[in-house]
Parts: sequence; structure tokens; C-alpha cells
Amino acid sequence: METLMERRNEIDREIRELYRKRMELNEEMQSGKVATDLRQILQESIENTEKSFPEYATVACQGVEGAYSEAAARKLFKYPGIMYFRNFENIFSAIESGMCEYGILPIENSTAGSVNKTYDLMCDHKFYIVRSIRLRIEHSLMVKPGVKASDIREIYSHQQAFAQCEKTLRAKLGDVKHTMVSNTAEAARMVAESTTGDKAAICSPECEALYGLQTLIPEIQDQDNNYTRFICITKKPAIYAGADKTSFLAVLANKPGSLYEVLKKFNDIGYNLIKLESRPIPDTEFQFMFYFDFEASVYQKDFIDTMCELERICEKMEYLGSYTEKI
Repeated sequence: METLMERRNEIDREIRELYRKRMELNEEMQSGKVATDLRQILQESIENTEKSFPEYATVACQGVEGAYSEAAARKLFKYPGIMYFRNFENIFSAIESGMCEYGILPIENSTAGSVNKTYDLMCDHKFYIVRSIRLRIEHSLMVKPGVKASDIREIYSHQQAFAQCEKTLRAKLGDVKHTMVSNTAEAARMVAESTTGDKAAICSPECEALYGLQTLIPEIQDQDNNYTRFICITKKPAIYAGADKTSFLAVLANKPGSLYEVLKKFNDIGYNLIKLESRPIPDTEFQFMFYFDFEASVYQKDFIDTMCELERICEKMEYLGSYTEKI
């Protein structure tokens, strides 16, 4: 019995010693976390990611069949297994939980500007961008067969679609009621299921056959060069061959010159900053986060050092990914 107790006491001493070493290691990691973690993420992603973007994948899209995010997914992946979700937040959650490998989200439109909901949700979720795509958006005004323009009393669509068609709608239909819904394809389905003949939807041309509708006005968007940029997100960092765009979020110190310091870094190193977006941080009083997109090959010798330096001068930084954009 005495021998067993001695062995137990020895094990307890070893446990205490291991715990002490673990706490020391935690402190050491915390003190060097800024440079080491990001540097490791970038180095391992560049070195270990497969060269070719996958052809097969389970992809989360917002809305229902016929949504523009579905069209973006089918252009990015040769064989996507698409799962539809009600809202943008569900897309982020599906990625974080591992339910889907990839998610497709709209981030900006050439006519209506940034999709603010996507930016706001970026603050609350952990993800990485691995691809982006610019998709030409062609809207149609659709009705149930036999409905005329003079019959329409209400139009369903997403707020971005209304913004992209505002002038044409006013010119052709006047002050018809606009009802915002979660997705353009959902608008088409609602019109198809309506029991009255006074409803219309702004949606993609594909919705005509999908939901048995009739195109009343094709290409109703205000601008012919109407493009939406979608990002493809995933749970783990991955940098595929040819990546030449990088995105990150930053919270800057509340003092004069903090944004200038970041911008000066881009100027000094010669990287092309292509987007800077500010958004209020939820549940704070007039505090803002900044979203940055810039162009630079991840294979440039100063790329990783520059990213670590940017993280150092930001109060908080979230690296969102390095990727290529399909056009």
C-alpha cells in the first residue's frame, strides 16, 4: 500500500510540474501571439494547401433554388452540392459547424454598393475567404401567366434588387408597393404561390422555368454593367495557387493618425489598396471596424512580414484570407 501511495504522490508531482510548464508556455505564447500566429497561418496555408481549387464541394447558399448565390456557386465549383439557408447568418453558422465545406455570400454590387449585412456579420464569425467571383446580374420582372403591367399592385424582391432597378421601376410602373423579402428567388416563389394576379417579382431569368412564371419586363436593372461580387468562405485557412488579393478586418486605436499609419504602410510597400470600408461595431458607442482589400501576390518575399507588421500596428486585426477572383 505504501508503494502505491508513493507512486500516486509522484504522479501528482509530475502533474503539478506539467501544469506549471503549461502555464508558462501559455504566457510565452500570449506574449508572442501577434506575429507568430498569423505568420504560421500564412506560411502553412501557402505551403500546405492543394494547388487546384476543388471541383466537388458541399456549398451553403442563401435563399431557394434560382438564387444568384446558386449561380455564383455553379461558376466556382464544377459539381457543387448546394444546401439552401434562410439568411446570411445561417451561412456563417453552417461553415463554423462544419455542416457545409463552403459558403457563398454577396459582398458588393456595382450599382447599389456594399451588402452591409455581410460586413456586419463578419465581426461575429470566424471564417476565411478562399475565392471571390464577379457575376453579371440580370434582373427580370416576372408575373403569373396572363398578368399585365396595369394589374400589378405589389412587387416582391430583395432590397439590393430594388436598389438596382429603382429608376426603371419608377418609369415603367410608377408608385407600386415594394415588399422586401429575403431573396430574389424567394420573391419568385411567393408570386407563384400567390392566389391573386396583382403580384410581381424581381428575380433572375432562371426563375421563369423554375416557378412557372412569365417575364413581363426583361433586363429591368438600371445599368447594363450590373455586377455583384460574391465571396466563397470556408472554416479553415487555405491559400490556393495564384492568390493575389487579401482581405482583413481591423479595429484601430482611437487616436489621431491611426488610419494614416495603416495607409502609409500600403504606400511604402507599394501594395494596391482596392477597398476600404468602415462599419460600426455592434453594441458599441461610435466605434468602427475597417475592412481592407488589397492586391499583392502571396509569393512576394515581403508579403508575410508586411501582414505581421499590419497586425502589430492595428489594435485588433482579423485576417480573412488570400485568394483569386474569378471574372
